[in-house]
Amino acid sequence: MHRKFVVQLFAEEWGQYVDLPKGFSVSERCKVRLVPLQIQLTTLGNLTPSSTVFFCCDMQERFRPAIKYFGDIISVGQRLLQGARILGIPVIVTEQYPKGLGSTVQEIDLTGVKLVLPKTKFSMVLPEVEAALAEIPGVRSVVLFGVETHVCIQQTALELVGRGIEVHIVADATSSRSMMDRMFALEISSDAESSVRFFVITLHLFYTWTQRDFEKS
Repeated sequence: MHRKFVVQLFAEEWGQYVDLPKGFSVSERCKVRLVPLQIQLTTLGNLTPSSTVFFCCDMQERFRPAIKYFGDIISVGQRLLQGARILGIPVIVTEQYPKGLGSTVQEIDLTGVKLVLPKTKFSMVLPEVEAALAEIPGVRSVVLFGVETHVCIQQTALELVGRGIEVHIVADATSSRSMMDRMFALEISSDAESSVRFFVITLHLFYTWTQRDFEKS
């Protein structure tokens, strides 16, 4: 078992602790804490449909004007969900405070998803999500995408890794208001033993899965 620590700063505006990116300095007095992560040192393996779940995080209408390249990540998210439907991979979707921020954008087709849940915390790892994962036998990996990279995506990745689940973040299907926030978050997530992939790599994995199934038939 390997132990790592994440440094977190208490954000007054959000009323909770958030992770500090590597190299970030604090010039004012504030509350910080160290959060231990106990993780098994393993090499991130290839994705297989039978042991994978897709997490789509907060792709909501009110974020459209604020998030960098939002249209691009919607396009990639659409293709990810199409691939999930073809391969029979469960999909879990969250919406951050939908009463105020709206529902998932219309371009994202939620046909056949396992869960669509509202949330008011950053992480997608809600009790209902944990219960859903427990119902799916042999879950080993989560493919994670959505917004914002430095808040909800990062917190979700760290919590899943801490629970022993491999996390594969699709880099071109996640973004933030600031590209610097996005960059630091992907770096922290990668350091925490999660994998940061681009859609083209995930697409190649789709092809590999399909070929395996074809050869078995």
